[in-house]
Amino acid sequence: MSTLAQADPGSLPGLRAGRGAAPEVVFYQLNAKVLERKEDIPEDAKQVVYYSLAIGHHIGVFDCFKPAFRCTTAVFDRVLETLKDNEEAHRKLSGLLRFGEITVDSTHTRPLMAAIEAVLPTAPPDVAAWLDRLRTALDAIRREPAIYLMGRRLS
Repeated sequence: MSTLAQADPGSLPGLRAGRGAAPEVVFYQLNAKVLERKEDIPEDAKQVVYYSLAIGHHIGVFDCFKPAFRCTTAVFDRVLETLKDNEEAHRKLSGLLRFGEITVDSTHTRPLMAAIEAVLPTAPPDVAAWLDRLRTALDAIRREPAIYLMGRRLS
């Protein structure tokens, strides 16, 4: 049986087997919400907007993302290795390898920030740089809970 057939498609060897380009991991940050309506929403109606965002496409809301940070899967492997002692953070981020995509929202900021703060002082430079970018994005989510990240595995 070939390596491709034996490799778990959710594992990094499975991701890399038989592909031309090495996959990378990209995290996008929500940078706009587009509503299909003519009138602007007043500031005092913000809770209505948040409710609308929660039910999304059913009322014509579209999320617009911009790439926030990216890395090779080799760097992402090292990020996961660095976070291995923090089960919650490791599980959340490794979901990207299992499912190909994850979202990081306000419910994830506290555990991920705690994990980052614990490992950042001793992390290798490439991992520390990536974790610092994640920390900056998490801080933006903490300040504005409607923001979230979408992490995707690209090949």
